[in-house]
Amino acid sequence: MAKLALFEQARDLSIDLLKTWLVKYKFKDWKTHRTTNAGAKVTRAEKIERAEAIAKQLANHKKWHSHGRALDVDKLKLLRLEIDDYSDDADLAPAIRGYNDLLTAYTDQQKFPFYLHSHLTEAP
Repeated sequence: MAKLALFEQARDLSIDLLKTWLVKYKFKDWKTHRTTNAGAKVTRAEKIERAEAIAKQLANHKKWHSHGRALDVDKLKLLRLEIDDYSDDADLAPAIRGYNDLLTAYTDQQKFPFYLHSHLTEAP
């Protein structure tokens, strides 16, 4: 029972952290509605409500069958998030992969507990 309580506490903390991050950074330039009530100003309360809905959906591992694994861009788009997907960009994809490899090598060398997952596809 104690492990379940720790899991629930960690999940709730993750939801709160993601909600705060979404409102502060992802939604900082979201000023007006585009779909629902188009043109109307977006309130801070609406940003918080949307961020909480997204965070709760991401925490639903039964829906995503992820259990700690990263979600791919297509699954994130199901949440109606605007995603900058550079996987098909011939110039940026290798640069991002190189940065990932450099960062991973550094964290391994320093023995930092760091995990970054990305999906690498084969070139045609």
